[in-house]
Amino acid sequence: MSTMRTSYRDIALLACCQALLLVNNAGLIAMNGLIGYALVADKAYATLGVTTFVLGSAMATMPASLWMAKVGRRRGFMTGSMIAIVGSAICALALWLASFSLYCIGTAIIGVYTAFGLQYRFAAAEVAAPDFKAKAISLVLAGGIAGGFLGPESSKWAKDLLPVPFLGSFLVLSAIALVAFAVQSLVRVPLPSAAERDGGGRSLAEIVRQPVFVVAALAGALGYGVMNLLMTATPLAMSFCAHPYSAAAFVIEWHVVGMYAPGFVTGTLIKRFGALPTIIAGALLMAACVAFALSGNEVWQFWAALVLLGVGWNFMYTGGTALLTHAYAPAEKAKTQGANDLLVFAAMGVSSFSSGALVSAAGWERMNVGALPFIIVVALAAAWLAALRRRSGAKLAT
Repeated sequence: MSTMRTSYRDIALLACCQALLLVNNAGLIAMNGLIGYALVADKAYATLGVTTFVLGSAMATMPASLWMAKVGRRRGFMTGSMIAIVGSAICALALWLASFSLYCIGTAIIGVYTAFGLQYRFAAAEVAAPDFKAKAISLVLAGGIAGGFLGPESSKWAKDLLPVPFLGSFLVLSAIALVAFAVQSLVRVPLPSAAERDGGGRSLAEIVRQPVFVVAALAGALGYGVMNLLMTATPLAMSFCAHPYSAAAFVIEWHVVGMYAPGFVTGTLIKRFGALPTIIAGALLMAACVAFALSGNEVWQFWAALVLLGVGWNFMYTGGTALLTHAYAPAEKAKTQGANDLLVFAAMGVSSFSSGALVSAAGWERMNVGALPFIIVVALAAAWLAALRRRSGAKLAT
């Protein structure tokens, strides 16, 4: 029987790392559209930098996970921060040269940093006692609250520091990644065991066919995909309704609060009720988001919809992460986590690429109705796994 004790010190450091990651990501996303609009001739491609950012993350998920299985979490996280510094420098150079193609290469490289950063939540589970794992995961995700606010504010503050707009913002992002590097150097996650370094275990095909993996991956990927789809479209939809940009910024900021503030309680809910009920609750909250979105186009209705969307995402994503930890043996950890995050980023890539076109062509209301089937799939999948466990005599809680 394991007697591992929870390292609250390392959980706090990982939460700081999560905050710094979100400063980088939220700052990039906040200024990306304006940069793309200024650099590219065909304005339809103005948000391409976000798509290349997501693609860079997707391509790096499996290599990042396998690299950390070889060298450990601390060195892996520090590798990610160094890559972020390089990517931010390339973006700054691209602005200086007014090169949109080089800018998209830079955002793709920054995306690699996110692939490493997504592993913070798994590292939290590795420094926690078994009965504190879900709480550790949710607390680390809660660190994103600070980053969600500081990222856009820091990029806005540094926008005009240098003659070329936003060049100073990317230099600030490089400095923030350097701070993350310093914090990561203090993290002490147990080194990979011999079994984890050597890999082995079941084949990935066998692992992903498990009901527990299927439901965990659906909760993470579809939850993230629906959240990203509606979040990305919201500022555009609000502009169609003649709301000012300040109103859209207010709605997005509260959406970020909805995404990360529940992290202080989600782990407790999972421990008390189980991961599957928490995922189902997240799906219900996302359905409530759709209901508010369809009820009208006033600012308060956008606000309520996006707050509910954020909380629903948190429940689904945290519940899916906690559930995933039951899908693999130590030797299978890296490839299982990598496969899960690859699916998450694939859903994010599709949703970010299609969001603007869908809201423009179909409208805000139809887009929300179109999101409902994906929400229902997650809820039904979680209920199906719960029924399987009841029939097999397993406890519903994970």
